[in-house]
Amino acid sequence: MSQDDVRARIQKLLVTGDNRLKQGVDPVKARESWEQALALAREAGLEEAVQPLVEVRIADLERPAGESPPPGSPAH
Repeated sequence: MSQDDVRARIQKLLVTGDNRLKQGVDPVKARESWEQALALAREAGLEEAVQPLVEVRIADLERPAGESPPPGSPAH
């Protein structure tokens, strides 16, 4: 798989997780998509670029509804 193909696959997995969450699918499924994106990024040597994106999404998922992000968190 070329670097462009890997990047496209990672992006698709991130968006799939986001969409699952927005559509009310079990949050576990969204998390699985994000973790797959991170695993693929690790294999391709792109972990440093993808890990912060996945960490923010998972942190948002684990925060109780209505709770604000901690100060200094990146907005998305």
